Amino acid sequence: MKKSVKNGFTMIELLVVLVILGLLAGLVGPQFFGKVDSSKVRTAETQVKMLKMALQTYRLDIGSYPAALNDLRTAPASAKGRWDGPYLDETLPLDPWNHDYQYRVDAQAEQGFYLYSLGADGLEGGEELNADIGYVPAN
Repeated sequence: MKKSVKNGFTMIELLVVLVILGLLAGLVGPQFFGKVDSSKVRTAETQVKMLKMALQTYRLDIGSYPAALNDLRTAPASAKGRWDGPYLDETLPLDPWNHDYQYRVDAQAEQGFYLYSLGADGLEGGEELNADIGYVPAN
């Protein structure tokens, strides 16, 4: 008599493998997603610094800060030969949470302006991931 050999896995073996994969995902997943959130904060910090440099270069050329961030890409009528822009190569970026950066000129601000992201929640204030990032007005 011939003995038939069946190749493959039993249902129990497959279930054991799935349970092991589930446990690994449960251990690694939260750590991985925590890194994604902190990388968004670092991205916002970097973008704020990049925009700050563009604003300062604009001010050196024109003599004042622009009224709006979009003005970094277009010459103001009052520039009269002082414009050396555009000061941003690409369109104005959104923050990592797809919100507009907050910007306003204020002589009382340490930088001469406020420029910040509202953080993950998109609201003023907040803590940790929801905290405002950048040159934030004091409350």
